[in-house]
Amino acid sequence: MECLKETNAKTCPCTYDCDKHGFCCACLRYHLGRDELPACCFSKKAEATYDRSFEAFARDKGLV
Repeated sequence: MECLKETNAKTCPCTYDCDKHGFCCACLRYHLGRDELPACCFSKKAEATYDRSFEAFARDKGLV
């Protein structure tokens, strides 16, 4: 499958500057490997905290 880095980068909500920006498969692999979620799973406000934990996700979605 062809990577659509430029297309992905245009809609990526992550505000952290990293080498995975636009490489969704690498970003997912990285964050899931650390038991966390990528920025695209969070609201803008929650993403700005850089807390990518599952607990932060649950708080952001009002699940706890």
